[in-house]
Amino acid sequence: MTISREELLALLPLAFRESLLPLPGRQSGKVREWYTLPNGERLIVTTDRLSAFDRVLAAVPFKGQVLNQLSAWWFQQTQDLIPNHLLSLPDPNAAIVTEVQPIPVEVIVRGFISGVTSTALWHRYSLGERHIYGYNFPAGLRKNERLPQAIITPTTKGGETGHDERLTCAEVVEKGLLGADAWERVQTSALAIFERGQRLAAGAGLILVDTKYEFGIAPDGRILLIDEVHTPDSSRFWKAEGYEERFAAGQEPENFDKEFIRLAYVERGYRGEGEIPAMPEALWAAASERYVNIYESLTGQTFVPGAYPVPERLRRALAGIG
Repeated sequence: MTISREELLALLPLAFRESLLPLPGRQSGKVREWYTLPNGERLIVTTDRLSAFDRVLAAVPFKGQVLNQLSAWWFQQTQDLIPNHLLSLPDPNAAIVTEVQPIPVEVIVRGFISGVTSTALWHRYSLGERHIYGYNFPAGLRKNERLPQAIITPTTKGGETGHDERLTCAEVVEKGLLGADAWERVQTSALAIFERGQRLAAGAGLILVDTKYEFGIAPDGRILLIDEVHTPDSSRFWKAEGYEERFAAGQEPENFDKEFIRLAYVERGYRGEGEIPAMPEALWAAASERYVNIYESLTGQTFVPGAYPVPERLRRALAGIG
């Protein structure tokens, strides 16, 4: 990594929080912003906002660039498995993509029984459930144990409660969320992408634990991989070194994603309710380092930081678009 901790601390006030480009159809999510472009295209801008517990907690320098460029790298690594929506990267924080009709299902692929959220496998298993997401699990499994094979545990996208709701694979078709043939294509592709992700992550000394994929239907009817792929926001990674020893000893694996941010808040008693506690600047500088290190580990490439402030650079890069 070529950026010092001191440089990251100095950049914290300049972290990229919003784009506000003079383009039509702006929409904003927790991290990304979208703009409508001509000819069935869309501009996606990835900010430095960091979210957890369904709340935006901070903005972390270079986070948006890492998510944007790392997803582009993964799109390239998986394009032989399924086409994707990426057309070009006009700026380190921006992507021009094919506009699609998003499939209203988040495709979660899990290689381990783990997790503590309400939708996580281990959480449900620890409550005594043995039939979860339509799968039967045997007694005697341990937290963070590798599954015999990766499985898909779909959820809705913010259902009636405003939160993701669990589905079985059969219910995706039964509830009319997607046709049987299209859903079969999505499942086959998701498992293939995950297998490749695990293999490439292993080459970087990491374990791809679980991940979220999103798909969309293009105007010509093709199913495309969209959004982000195998980033620290959409996936969980553990360090491979020491995993077996930690698992045998009943210890938690060493995570290599943004989980340490959640844990820092949990230590202060915050789980998404009430006022967000202030955290030391050193935490956000460490988060920036973590994102950059993940990018370099997975891609094998040196991270080239884009210039700050981002909004001015972004406007120059996108001049004439739209």
